Amino acid sequence: MTCEKTSREPTQFKLFMMLYAESPADRPAGHNFLAPIDFHDTPMPLDFFCWVAVGGDRVVLIDSGCDEKTCRTRGHTYLRSPIEGLASLGITPDRVTDVIVTHMHWDHLGNLPEFPNAMLHVHKAEMAHATGCAMCHEPLRRPYDVDQVCDVIRALYADRASFTESITDIVPGLRVHPVGGHAPGLQIVEVTTARGQVVLASDAMHFYQNGELKNPYPVMVDMREYLDGLKYLHALAPSPDHIIPGHDPQLRSEYPEVPGTTGIWDLSLPPLATK
Repeated sequence: MTCEKTSREPTQFKLFMMLYAESPADRPAGHNFLAPIDFHDTPMPLDFFCWVAVGGDRVVLIDSGCDEKTCRTRGHTYLRSPIEGLASLGITPDRVTDVIVTHMHWDHLGNLPEFPNAMLHVHKAEMAHATGCAMCHEPLRRPYDVDQVCDVIRALYADRASFTESITDIVPGLRVHPVGGHAPGLQIVEVTTARGQVVLASDAMHFYQNGELKNPYPVMVDMREYLDGLKYLHALAPSPDHIIPGHDPQLRSEYPEVPGTTGIWDLSLPPLATK
């Protein structure tokens, strides 16, 4: 099943970024780049985010994080469940209408049973990769979690999975663009907001510096697609301030926090200072 493009007027969304986990603060920067760089011994921790777009009658969760056990087993610090983040925004899990899966790696695909009314939107190449013969190879299998992948299959059998293939409007005002590279079915998300089109890079660009240096994050399946994806991000976004990298702790100081919440920032507002 593939979502159809629509000609309806786009919805303007409120777009929020929710922090749910972080890596140790002394994590060396050399882990985050494919090739050596001058500051490779400088600490560069990794943050783990989900995003939620709210507009009209839709609540669209972009990636669903993971659970505490999975996160801690992989050596990261779990801060709060994405469900708690949604609750602090006044959103209960049953109100989530759609879950966009940017890709099926463990830190982006958890908690799916918590959203019983949501349609999942997954790129068909990613589903084929995560359930096919590529998983015979441990390095390719390592970023995936079998229980999470099974949750996608359960949603499919319950008629709650939709497969994207090309540039697709999930709803008016919210569009996915396949780029691959980091994962075969990686898709970035373009969201219409009050400040224009915000582009959620997810793992097409983990850090601002991955894009600035044209130096990829070392987990990937296709180098050319990754580098093409970096160029595509900058061509698609109205400005660098409209690109949101997937794991950069710098984001915490870039955008205004939502009053009365912890670890949630409003991406539909301009950044606090121009980079």
